[in-house]
Amino acid sequence: MQADIHCHTTPQYRARAAMKTFRSLLISAGIASLTLLPLQSTAQTPLKRSDIYMYKGADRDQKLLDGARKEGSLTLYTSLNPKDSGPIVEAFEKKYKVKVSLWRASGEKMVQRALTEARAGRFTPDVFESDGVEMEILAREKLLEEFTSPSFRDLPPGAFPKHRLWVADRFNFFTIAYNTKLVKPEEVPNTYQDLLHPRWAGKIGIEAGDSDWFAGVVKAMGEKEGLAYFQKMAEAGVQVRSGHTLISELVAAGEIPLAATVYNHAVERLAQSGAPVKWKALPPTMGRPSGIAVAKNSPHPHAALLFADFMLSREGQELIKQRNRVPASTMVDSPLNKFPFEMIDPALVLDESEKWEKHWSNLFLKGQVVSKKPD
Repeated sequence: MQADIHCHTTPQYRARAAMKTFRSLLISAGIASLTLLPLQSTAQTPLKRSDIYMYKGADRDQKLLDGARKEGSLTLYTSLNPKDSGPIVEAFEKKYKVKVSLWRASGEKMVQRALTEARAGRFTPDVFESDGVEMEILAREKLLEEFTSPSFRDLPPGAFPKHRLWVADRFNFFTIAYNTKLVKPEEVPNTYQDLLHPRWAGKIGIEAGDSDWFAGVVKAMGEKEGLAYFQKMAEAGVQVRSGHTLISELVAAGEIPLAATVYNHAVERLAQSGAPVKWKALPPTMGRPSGIAVAKNSPHPHAALLFADFMLSREGQELIKQRNRVPASTMVDSPLNKFPFEMIDPALVLDESEKWEKHWSNLFLKGQVVSKKPD
C-alpha cells in the first residue's frame, strides 16, 4: 500500500494528472480537437546553437545553407596570414553568397581579444581558426562548442582532441631549410646531431617562439639527453628571429645559411618562385596542428558551421594545398607530409608551457618572455 502511495506522488504521476485535468478543461471549453505539440517543435522556438552544430538529418546541407543566407554574414577570427586566408574567404563568399568579416592577428592576440570581448558580454566571432595551443585555450575558456561535419570521415584520428571542441584543418611541419648556394649537397644535415657540426656554429637560425617544437624534440630524445643536446646548440651560437616566414626568406636571401625551425610549406612556396632554398625533414619531425572551431555564442551559427564545413571539405582543403600549406584531410594528396612525423599535443604544451618556455628562454632568449609572431 505504501508503494502505491509513493508511486502516485512522483513528479511523473503529478505531471500526467495535470495534463489529464488540462485536457478535461479543453473538452469542457469545446476545443477538444486542439492538438498539443511539444514546445521545441514550434516555429516560434529557435533552435539552440548546439542543435544546429550537431544536426545530422538528411536535409542538413540545405537547412544550413538556408539558415546561413538568412543570417547573411559571419565573422572569422584567425591567425592565418591574409595571403592564404584571403583566397579561401573569397571562394566561400562566391560559392555561398554569405559575407565574411575577417579579423586577423597572431594567435596570442586573437585569444586576448576573444577573452576580453567575452568577459564584457560581447560575442563577435562566429568561427575561430588558429594554432592548436590557442584553440585549446579557447576551449578551456568555454568559448567553443562541439560540432560535426560530413568531412570528419576524411580526417586522421590525430586531427581531433579528446574533447572535440575544435578539429585540425591544417598542419605545420617543422623542418630545416638551407640555401642551396651556400650549403653543399654533402653538407646538408641528415640528423639533429649533424646540426652540432662545427661548420654550423653561429650560422643556424631558429624562430623565437618555438618552445613547443623544442619540448617535442626534447621529449622524443629523452629529457636528459634532449636538454643536453640543446645546451650544446645554444653554446655554439644561433641566430634568433621572430616569424617562420621571415626566417625562410632570410635563408632564401642568403643572410642565414640554414634554419632549424621553419615551416616546410613556407620554404616550398619560395622554392617554387625560384629562390635558392630547399627544406628537409629530420627525424623526429614535429607537426603543429592548426584548427577550426565554431563559437559557443556565435551570432550566426548556421553561417559559422557552413564555413567550418567548407574549410574541412575537399574543396577547402584543396585551397589550403594550393597555398602550399599542409591540408589535414586524407582526401588531398600533398608532397609536404611524405615523411614520418609526430604531432605536438597542444593540451600538453599548454599544461607544461611554463616549464618549457623557461628552458627555451634561458637557452636562446637571454631570459626574455617567449612570444609568437603571426606567420
